[in-house]
Amino acid sequence: MGVPNDLQNNFREVVPALKPKEAIDEANRCLYCYDAPCIKACPTSIDIPSFIKKIATGNLYGSARTIMDSNPVGASCARVCPTEELCEGACVLNHASKPIMIGLLQRHATDWAIQNNAALFKKGEDNGKKVAIIGAGPAGLSAARELARLGYQVTVYEAKEKAGGLNTYGIVSFRLPQEISLWEVEQIEALGVKIQTNTRIGVDIQAEELLADYDSVLLAAGMGNVPNLQIEGEELEGVLDAISLVEETKTKPLANDMVGKKVVVIGAGNTAIDAATCSKRLGAEIVQILYRRTANEMSCYQFEYEFAKQDGVEFRWLVAPSRILGENGRVKGLELTKMELGEPDAKGRKRPVPISGSEFVIEVDFVVKAIGQERHVSLIEAFGIQHQKGVVSVQDATYRTSNPKVFAAGDIIFGGGKTDAMVVDAANHGKRAAHAIHNALSDQKQPV
Repeated sequence: MGVPNDLQNNFREVVPALKPKEAIDEANRCLYCYDAPCIKACPTSIDIPSFIKKIATGNLYGSARTIMDSNPVGASCARVCPTEELCEGACVLNHASKPIMIGLLQRHATDWAIQNNAALFKKGEDNGKKVAIIGAGPAGLSAARELARLGYQVTVYEAKEKAGGLNTYGIVSFRLPQEISLWEVEQIEALGVKIQTNTRIGVDIQAEELLADYDSVLLAAGMGNVPNLQIEGEELEGVLDAISLVEETKTKPLANDMVGKKVVVIGAGNTAIDAATCSKRLGAEIVQILYRRTANEMSCYQFEYEFAKQDGVEFRWLVAPSRILGENGRVKGLELTKMELGEPDAKGRKRPVPISGSEFVIEVDFVVKAIGQERHVSLIEAFGIQHQKGVVSVQDATYRTSNPKVFAAGDIIFGGGKTDAMVVDAANHGKRAAHAIHNALSDQKQPV
């Protein structure tokens, strides 16, 4: 890596797909368990033994339909789910040999559907009711798909140019190519769902209009940009937002700016890992993740951590940035303070405490911020609903907010001691919220 001509190759999918015979052989290893633990471990409750058995018998259409029926973003999840913590982690073969490669089999079936332009679902009979969804990410799209199948007229409002949210813009191409999430969007639009992109609530359309024009509104807007570090030097050229960095590699021609450079990433979540591996694949010579705690407290998945190390990313623990140094308006160095761990915080992680007089400086060319994401407080308050620091308050079983006409799902309801939602969690919430809306708008009670 590091040679400009090779940059495009660096962003091709790193995990190869199963060949047809490999997929059949792997499917035939499955025990097709009764009361299968893998189903219970999947947040969207995909009937995993069923879709695997269909692969074994050559019914790839049926396999893809089984997957996508439970998870409207199942093609994306086949690539980004932490399967070793979920379905594969629960596989009974862990105790005998090795677990079934459920993620790769799910990818095999959904890839077939993509390559064959398979139409998997049909719109339900129109029931005359209308639902607006704010945000075309995994939660919003999943809700839209379910509501369309239940006969609702659904319009999704999305601020960005394309739908798909995190899957389209926020996950690196070498793990999730953009065309996968855009196929999922097409599947949902084929059911008559209208997706209005480049549309911001409060600018292009008002919350009051949506509340007046629709029978129900679902907030599924996820989260925003990375907040500031609140240290000197953040205005310098070369200070980047991790989310914007990843997004640019998926939407613009790859730049050569980082070739041979020194890059540091502040934070140790999944977005930080993506930013670090992106930087390495953009040709950076040295990429370091700086974290104020230790490896035991970082929030990224273990497989992400291992992947970053394989890509040559270095990790420095118990350090925090205190000042960004510049020269001629550009980043030149970073002052760090050594930390030690104190008492646990609200999430149970030990608090980092600065060590007095421990400051030191390292030479860097780029500083990438990856310290979480801001909340859409102004959007939430436009609907006048209750929240805690941008985390929307909902009734757990119904996803209903303090306004009975407004529901919420996905990252916008996660926080306050909980972890952020995985893509598969967001998809599950979208489905469940759709059925909660259906229950609220119809006399026929459906299971949530």
